[in-house]
Amino acid sequence: MKIEQVIMSEDNVIPLPHAAGKDIESVCSKLLVHHDEQIVLCDRLEEVADELPALSDTQMCLSLARQIHPMIRAAHEYEEKTLFPLLMTTDNVDDTLKSTVERLRYEHWEDESFADEVADAMIRFVTDRASSNAETLAYMLRGFFEGLRRHIAFEREHIVPLLCKVRKACP
Repeated sequence: MKIEQVIMSEDNVIPLPHAAGKDIESVCSKLLVHHDEQIVLCDRLEEVADELPALSDTQMCLSLARQIHPMIRAAHEYEEKTLFPLLMTTDNVDDTLKSTVERLRYEHWEDESFADEVADAMIRFVTDRASSNAETLAYMLRGFFEGLRRHIAFEREHIVPLLCKVRKACP
């Protein structure tokens, strides 16, 4: 197995691929679509948490569990391969923006790991309720969707306006 070495730049920011001529308006629009999808996911996970321990729709719970990681990963991949490189090529790049982008990238890794744990716990609850703890699952779900909502809120309050300022492009 080949392991690639990541070389940090002088300012301790992992180099990102360059965004290939992406239109800021379409990047902003796609980011907001990802946000909207994730907010719906959060709402549905909150419904599951509220319903526990008497979960009535186990198929919906399993379906949600299977959606969590792919949805989160797709959104993060878009941000890391398109949004972040675009931000790093704007005229507004400063040390604060660089550290913010790097922090968001690390949050992505944590969110994806937590997404896997939550999905596994949901599947375990449906398939083996006797050995699962509904209170623990509800706590995990709330921790996950509240963290995701905070991440989205930060991006909508800080990243989207930055994109709009660059090109006056976003709604």
